[in-house]
Amino acid sequence: MTMAIEKLVLIKEAELTNNCPECFNQDLKLTFYQKHRFAKLYHRITNEVTHQIICNKCGSDIYPAKWTDDIERIFEYYQKMMQPEKSSLKLKPLFYLLVLIFIAIIGIGGYLFSTGLIQF
Repeated sequence: MTMAIEKLVLIKEAELTNNCPECFNQDLKLTFYQKHRFAKLYHRITNEVTHQIICNKCGSDIYPAKWTDDIERIFEYYQKMMQPEKSSLKLKPLFYLLVLIFIAIIGIGGYLFSTGLIQF
């Protein structure tokens, strides 16, 4: 079986007017992502949420070590407003088909064994 594909799905995006610690421009973007795993048999929504702050002017990532008090307050505000999807597991139709085939094979085997057509 192949590994599940992990994707970061956008939850919320906000334009910030705080000063960039690198270029001092007031054009930052805060983005929240939630990790989703996609496989052939299931789609799993994890409770893992990540964030990213980027300066739209100089293009640099603003890491938490460089945050000012204002950036930290705004981040906490948006973090409380953000609504991630609940962690869940959604099974795909292929999973149900495989379970149905497995049950059918067990049923046919039991029938053939009980009628004496198959002996162990």
